[in-house]
This record gives sequence, C-alpha cells and structure tokens, in this order.
Amino acid sequence: MKEIVLDTETTGLAVKDGHRLVEIGCIELENLIPTRNRFHCYLNPERKVSEKALEVHGYTDEFLSKEKKFKDVADEFLNFIKGKKLIIHNAEFDLSHINNELEILGKQKIRNEIVDTLILARNKFPGSSISLDALCKRYRVDNSKRTQHTALIDCELLSKVYVNLIDQKEPTLNFKNQEEKIFNTNNENVLYFKKVVSPTSEELNKHKSYLKTHLKKNYFN
Repeated sequence: MKEIVLDTETTGLAVKDGHRLVEIGCIELENLIPTRNRFHCYLNPERKVSEKALEVHGYTDEFLSKEKKFKDVADEFLNFIKGKKLIIHNAEFDLSHINNELEILGKQKIRNEIVDTLILARNKFPGSSISLDALCKRYRVDNSKRTQHTALIDCELLSKVYVNLIDQKEPTLNFKNQEEKIFNTNNENVLYFKKVVSPTSEELNKHKSYLKTHLKKNYFN
C-alpha cells in the first residue's frame, strides 16, 4: 500500500488572514517504507512572510520571490498524491492552506483519505505533549537536523513517528519457505530479501555448553 507523508510551510497561520503556502514536501511510503519518490518545492506566495513564520522556517521574502508560484506546480503535486492516503501532522492546518491554493485556481479540494497523526497521538497519549518534537523524543527519533521547520525534514521525521504511532515497529512481512521479497524501493527491478536461518542441533548443543562454561551461575543443573 502506498501512502504519502505530507507537510507544508506557510507565510503565517490563518488562511482567513490571506496567508499562503511557501513550501510543500511529500515522501512516498510503500508498506510503511520510504521509497525514493518525493515531491518538494518552494513557492512564491506573492505576499510577505510574517515575522513569526520567518522565525519558524527561515524563508525570506527575497528567497521566495525567485521561486515558482503554486499554479506552476499544482498539477504535478496533484498527480503525485493522486489516489494515495495522506499522512499529515495537524492535517487541518496543512489542508486548509492547500485547499485555499486550489480554490484560487478553481480546482477541487483534496479528497484523499487522511490520517492525522496529531489525532492519533492525542488519543494514544492524552494529556501529554504531542508536537512532532515531543513524539520524536518519545520514540527516540533523532531530530537533531530540525533546527528550523522545513517540509522535507518534517516529513522524514513524521514517517518514522507514524510507524511507531500505529504500533508497527517494522513493516509486516509475509515469508514463504523462509525467504520472501520484502520491498521494491523505487519502481526499479531491485529486490531485497531476508532469509530466516534456524540453528542446527549441533549449534544448539555448542551454545548450551558455552553458557555452562562461561556463566558465573549454572542455570542448567
């Protein structure tokens, strides 16, 4: 199953105040494993970035003025997410801004299935901090690169947090004859295999003998 982890950065908080997108980041997951398929763009919002937003992501008006506008990337973005479940932390915020941009262009709002990891975390850890940084700390996900909020880095972190939130430490694997294809990362003919090897009786006896010899307490008498 393919899913898209999505994050955005904006000029400010509320669409009603005229704020616009400045960055979109997407990472594709296949069976919970990131593939090489990504979508990323900076956007010219055609307005100034608020001071608070600048503190969050660091994208200046000068930097963004040289980037494409949303109308230039809208079709590519929609094709990338088409038919795939979207994994978003605080989906209401991101979707409000994306749908606002689509509405400006006269396009339909996002109709994808949505998983809001903020809601998952709130239900799982009521009363606890459920920011992305807090969840990274809880699940021991290294977020040292997150000196500022940037869409792709946030997507990378969220993809790891998401797997933990749904209690899937590893993708579910279905082995046949102890050897099975696990995943194809980038739609190329590159296969990855995991082989399950059971110890022989001789190896088990040697291991038991080693434990008897080296353990301070003998648990085998």
